[in-house]
Amino acid sequence: MNLRRLGRSDVEISPIGLGCWQFSEGSGLVGAFWETLPAPLVEEIVDASLQGGINWFDTAEAYGDGRSERALAAALSRLGKKPGDVVVATKWQPFPRTAASIGATIGARLAALNPYPIDLHQIHQPFALATVEAQANAMADLVEAGKIKTVGVSNFSARRMRAMHAALARRGVPLVSNQMRYSLMDRKIESNGVLAAAKELGITIIAYSPLAQGLLSGKFHEDPSLIKSRVGPRKYLPAFRASGMEKSRPLIEELRACAQAHGVTSSQVALNWLATFHGDTVVVIPGATKRRHAEENVGAMGFTLTPEQSRRLEELSRGYL
Repeated sequence: MNLRRLGRSDVEISPIGLGCWQFSEGSGLVGAFWETLPAPLVEEIVDASLQGGINWFDTAEAYGDGRSERALAAALSRLGKKPGDVVVATKWQPFPRTAASIGATIGARLAALNPYPIDLHQIHQPFALATVEAQANAMADLVEAGKIKTVGVSNFSARRMRAMHAALARRGVPLVSNQMRYSLMDRKIESNGVLAAAKELGITIIAYSPLAQGLLSGKFHEDPSLIKSRVGPRKYLPAFRASGMEKSRPLIEELRACAQAHGVTSSQVALNWLATFHGDTVVVIPGATKRRHAEENVGAMGFTLTPEQSRRLEELSRGYL
């Protein structure tokens, strides 16, 4: 995979990364969304991602209170990866904390990821007991101290993202990314100003939940009974109900047609569209709970959608703007 610059930094990343939420070991409110994956399986998933050309991994403090970070670091170590061989992104959990927590918790983050440095440290949510300015200064302090390389945010509105960008700029530090929920079934960043602001400011959008919790694979449309057997709360989301499934069916059918034309899967088509439709602005972090999922992820950049196919997918997903 051809590498892209992460925002206005010198960090280079593949257009597809690996989201590591599922390495939370089923722990905590956030981690309970996933079943526990045994260490050998985590290693297989990381290995398949590396073998396919992925060079970066996104985790977070909130993913099992550091369990995901530790699982990732352990897998990378067992696979012989040295510090600097890969790009590691993690996140500080803001609520209910003040900006002082950013510096106070960085030791724990580095310890969990040991021996790998933090190439991208992100503010996980916009809700904190601190101003944007205070959080920006705390992050800039870490950059200046050499404890992190770059700064990003997650789930920030266009207004808040602009404020963080300006506050960091006053310290000579770029805001390189904003991690947002984005998929063919959730295109709100195109209508609420986030994507436009990111393009204007040179900020990379990191798209999480790029397969809409698996809906864009088409497997739940083919066999709705699969929904009931899934661990976690996604089965209760509106998109998984009968009316939601019918709304997305035309899009799912078009994804399937594109997939058949290229000899790939619907998931790969959905990931490819996200990573290419807006040039280099959007990168994608699908997760994986099996090795074959990771292998499928890395194959998403192995073909080129035709202009007509891209346009048709854009048209059929406008109901999710």
